[in-house]
Amino acid sequence: MSSLDVERIRGDFPALQRVVNGRPVVFLDSAASAQKPESVLRAMDDIYRGSYANVHRGVYQMAEEATAAFENGRAKVASFIGAPSRDELIFVRNATEAINLVAYSWGRANLRAGDVVVVSHMEHHANVVPWQMLAAERGIELRWLPVTDDFRLDLTNLEATLDGARLLAITAMSNVLGTINDIRPLADAAHAHDALVLVDACQYVPHLRTDVAAWDADFVAFSAHKMLGPSGIGALWARRELLEAMPPFLGGGEMIRDVRLDGFTTNDLPWKFEAGTPAIVEAVGWGAAIDYLEALGMDAVRDHEERLTRYALDALTDRFPQINIYGPQDVSVRGGAISFLFDDIHAHDISQVLDQHAVCVRAGHHCAKPLMRQLGVPATSRASFYIYNTEAEVDALVVALAEAETFFKV
Repeated sequence: MSSLDVERIRGDFPALQRVVNGRPVVFLDSAASAQKPESVLRAMDDIYRGSYANVHRGVYQMAEEATAAFENGRAKVASFIGAPSRDELIFVRNATEAINLVAYSWGRANLRAGDVVVVSHMEHHANVVPWQMLAAERGIELRWLPVTDDFRLDLTNLEATLDGARLLAITAMSNVLGTINDIRPLADAAHAHDALVLVDACQYVPHLRTDVAAWDADFVAFSAHKMLGPSGIGALWARRELLEAMPPFLGGGEMIRDVRLDGFTTNDLPWKFEAGTPAIVEAVGWGAAIDYLEALGMDAVRDHEERLTRYALDALTDRFPQINIYGPQDVSVRGGAISFLFDDIHAHDISQVLDQHAVCVRAGHHCAKPLMRQLGVPATSRASFYIYNTEAEVDALVVALAEAETFFKV
């Protein structure tokens, strides 16, 4: 039995009360973006209705209230990931922007032709394309960590791959395979080669207790919308000494201390990297989402998802012996994103039939085309679970898949 009261939790999410095609919606796409509880919607609405003003720029009461709420959101996010200081937590639009910030600011200041950046075959495009762009511009070398037949990182040649590297850019949890990578040993290995470590933690932070200090990471990128918060806001955490040495990413208001005809000086951290009016209300909503998750307890969140993922893997393989599931079978080393494919049935076709049953799954390459090519498939369907999903919804997925299989096999 789950350690969460899932039925009570479901009542907190208005979107889960919807009926689609005459059926209760079964939302299994939280790896793309999670649903939002009433407390998050209410916190954002309260700011818009009663305390909205631009932050850091006014001395009147509403402006001071908005600034306090915005910075309180930052403090909650920083605490949630174990950041040593809230000043090391930079608000950005999303994790993609966070990684691009590192590539443009740290990368362009520090990487030269012949320098090495190591990534893996399981990375999201957001942790591949910025480095490919930098490689084309600067002549840096990209090296790749492959994936094993059991969908884990292949670390056989890790030391050789890291030899001469300046950066290891690695996901903490694959958005396709669900694979959880053990970050601390990877960070130790990278640091032994004088390389820094950037962690794409988008899929990890919403589901497991996170401690960036315990990881010994140098940069960590993640976003609000996958962890019950709003879209349009994410974060980069980085070590203070790195952020202080990095040039600003964007120029304009808020990121300056002074502007003269002959130049400018930058603001203190974190505002040095936050040019322009920020996502004020979204920061407040993110703080409310963290309050919600902390009230549940991240250990309970993880326990629920492990149990549900085990149930789903067993249900799918029992009912469909021929199904191809891409990801570890051991739920202790994976998250709740399950990518699957039937022989001779395209992933998009499966997903369209499931939609007729109000079962929401993602179909496509999941912004991971290099991994798809390694797997030898053009796309997969992906069901992903979160705190509000139940075994009954897994059963609904299986029933809908059975009808889809029958439809396409006839």
